[in-house]
Amino acid sequence: MKKLHLLLAGILLILASCKNNGDDNKQFFDKAGMDTTVQPGDNFFRYANGGWIKTSKIPDDESGWGGFYTLYEENLKKLRTILDETSAKKDNPKGSAEQKVGDFYASGMDTMAIEKAGYEPLKPMLAKIDAVKDYKELISLLADNAKEGDGDLVGFYVGADERNSAKNILILYQRGTTLPEKDYYTKTDPITVNQRNKLVEHATKYFEMTGEDEATAKTGAASVLALETMIAKSHLTPVEQRDPIRNYNKMSVADFEKISPNVGWKNTFEKMGIKTDSINVQQPKYYEALSTLLASQPIAVWKQKVKFDYISDNASLLSKAFRDERFAFGKLFSGAKTQPERWKKMVSMSDNGLKDLLGQLFVEKYFPPEAKKRMDELVNNLQAAFKARISKLDWMSDSTKQKAQEKLAAFLKKIGYPSKWKSYDDVVISRDHFYDNNRSIAKHDYKESIDKIGKPVDKTEWGMTAPTVNAYYNPTFNEIVFPAGILQFPFFEMKADDAINYGGIGLVIGHEMTHGFDDQGRQYDAVGNLKDWWLPKDGDMFKTKTKGVVNQYNQFLVLDTIHVNGELTLGENLADIGGLAIAYDAFKMTDQGKSDMKIDGFTPDQRFFLGFAQAWRSVNRPEIVRTWITTDPHSPDEYRVLGPLSNFEPFYKAFGVTEKNKMYRQPADRAKIW
Repeated sequence: MKKLHLLLAGILLILASCKNNGDDNKQFFDKAGMDTTVQPGDNFFRYANGGWIKTSKIPDDESGWGGFYTLYEENLKKLRTILDETSAKKDNPKGSAEQKVGDFYASGMDTMAIEKAGYEPLKPMLAKIDAVKDYKELISLLADNAKEGDGDLVGFYVGADERNSAKNILILYQRGTTLPEKDYYTKTDPITVNQRNKLVEHATKYFEMTGEDEATAKTGAASVLALETMIAKSHLTPVEQRDPIRNYNKMSVADFEKISPNVGWKNTFEKMGIKTDSINVQQPKYYEALSTLLASQPIAVWKQKVKFDYISDNASLLSKAFRDERFAFGKLFSGAKTQPERWKKMVSMSDNGLKDLLGQLFVEKYFPPEAKKRMDELVNNLQAAFKARISKLDWMSDSTKQKAQEKLAAFLKKIGYPSKWKSYDDVVISRDHFYDNNRSIAKHDYKESIDKIGKPVDKTEWGMTAPTVNAYYNPTFNEIVFPAGILQFPFFEMKADDAINYGGIGLVIGHEMTHGFDDQGRQYDAVGNLKDWWLPKDGDMFKTKTKGVVNQYNQFLVLDTIHVNGELTLGENLADIGGLAIAYDAFKMTDQGKSDMKIDGFTPDQRFFLGFAQAWRSVNRPEIVRTWITTDPHSPDEYRVLGPLSNFEPFYKAFGVTEKNKMYRQPADRAKIW
């Protein structure tokens, strides 16, 4: 799911109005976390969260702290309970979900055995790389190794053909770099220059740790940076990668050979076990450059590059020295001061690796059937609110409205967990072989993926595990997906009043729905095909309106002289703005939304907006903020609150916002799309 940007969220449960009294509801809104010295119309995020921000401390092993972080932490603890229980039993039936997840977790917690192995598991492949004589042999070796789950240079996944969404196709994307995106290789500010220098130091240490002398290691590391800098020139920027049309380049394998001849794609695909006559190459320039660089750059340089990638990709599976070095480099971009405890890493690896096996156990223990039922009701309620908004649009023609309604009605809604679980029968897990366990999982994932090529799309599949604290919209499936992991407090609490729930999870459900109609999602039709279903005048009007949103967000100053990138974050900003409006409309359908009843001194509308702001409260280290601004399609959390509210008239009325306030926008300047 490379194209999906999954840091958003949302979700849970309950359509019926809550009947708790005011005292019960107070605990679900943190009044002490507010800063009432800030005018709500000047900075509502600070008004709602300023007290909490002043006292909040980011844990040393985190890059930030807030609602998402705390929920993720709680889910880790729940999964740990399952894994501790299953790993303690050595008599689980062989091949069962309990045996595989329990033994996998136990193997990863056996750090003495991992330490003893050192980097021994990597030696066979490192020796093969050393023996390579030319780039053709190198490509052949990498193709063979891809089947083991250790691919390099060729980035690919298998997904729906965007012009024929009922059929799977092999999709290639750009690879070959270590730093977050292409500009990191050319920017001259001190922080980025230091990060490049640290990359060389990082590669040097990996080479020394695997047996190279200091001089050879330094030379090799410098050559890796030089080669990656050349590769980066061929990459599209994060903004350019958001254009579905530009990134759809379906071609035959024979035609691909013509633009990237030195790889020998027909033979490479055969070695990789891939059988296909057509592919979608999202970023052809990378593969053109790869072909040229393979022939023009010394094989010694390519070998160092591939060795570095191989060590880096597997460092988390090796002894402490490798894990420490991996973390030391990564913290330049995350800001975290210490590594998470081993159990946290293993819980995460168990979830990411054994997916449905652990997901089944999580759902059985923590996600009751009634929760799924109530979530279905809430999503349907938000869908009805969106339908009503589309029908009232004053800028869209009736013809395009009808198509929009058809797409909205066709949403595939996935709540909690998959309708069928995958079995992983071919995955072999032992308590004594952590590295081999990971290789078995990687081989399974690879084979499962390539076996889909050319076959009908299975829309029952999920792109996230059930315990994941996240949600997403997938345009080729036209689906909105809400895993069980995020369907809980602080995004939803059954005992809280509707204002808090609709301001929290209601908004995010609306957010995911709006993604089907943002600047990317709107280009896909009701069945998921990349197809223009808009009348030209409606499309032009939409683009004009979105330019205003880009300009708005470009003005937000985040850190030092760094602003939000309005083009990179456009889709998420549109979804935030639309999600707020849809959630508010749905809230106004509830008994509380129709009333004037105050709780804790706040009207229903005020609590709705306060609940929204507190759901997104967070504090983050500057290192991760710098990384996000260049790579993440979401605006920082503060501006995910301020941006939508500054465009929303009901917010102005709820808090008496006037021209004297900093958040005020003239009515003609407010974004009104969905």
